[in-house]
Amino acid sequence: MPDQYRFRGHVAPEKGIRASVLEADVADGVASMRLYDPIDSYGGDWGVSAKEFVAALDALPDDTSTIHLHINSPGGEVYEGITMLNALRNHKAQVVAIVDGLAASAASFVAAGADEVVMGRNAQLMIHDAWGLGIGNASDLRDLASRLDKISDNIANIYAAKTGGTVEDWRAAMLAETWYSDEEAVAAGLADRVEEAAVPVAKNAFDLSVFQFAGREQAPPPAPVTGMSQRTQARHRAAARRAGIPT
Repeated sequence: MPDQYRFRGHVAPEKGIRASVLEADVADGVASMRLYDPIDSYGGDWGVSAKEFVAALDALPDDTSTIHLHINSPGGEVYEGITMLNALRNHKAQVVAIVDGLAASAASFVAAGADEVVMGRNAQLMIHDAWGLGIGNASDLRDLASRLDKISDNIANIYAAKTGGTVEDWRAAMLAETWYSDEEAVAAGLADRVEEAAVPVAKNAFDLSVFQFAGREQAPPPAPVTGMSQRTQARHRAAARRAGIPT
């Protein structure tokens, strides 16, 4: 299977393959971390676990005022991502999520829950409905489908809280597996701005064939999300105009 090794294709995890940097570089109260791997409960060379991530946050100096979380991740396990998100929410520092390359699946809601979301130039963001594997009779599988609906509604609530849209609208966007360019993410309200400074763009080394679309270039344009307040819609229309996106 192309996704045999959790977004690594046929490349088995091995010592040294990990790209994330969790040991924060702290200067003048600003801590910089890199989430550059799948979100995976195994941790280590398989990806970044919530246990490792929270331990890295706990190790930050007490005078840390801002956390810059750089992201280039295809996502992974939902509850590992939720744990990371809540650890960031509970930290006293301001959290700025900076999407250097890709924030897909669970990585997208980790980013959306930050105090500020910055898209690197040419970076992408993707949202989709929760997945699961099940074995059993019809009743077992209906129960699995019900639990996946609840998980997906919970994730949609994170996007709705960020954008002002409704859970129903964001759930529809998730069901469609929606990909956003840097400017489209801002126009949708999932990001606050596009980084204009010259920053290195993270190279995508992940096997994305597990998704319906293997990147924004293969995906249709995002459908507009309705249900936002008039004030929120006006803010997003202004962001879209600044980004040169027709409204």
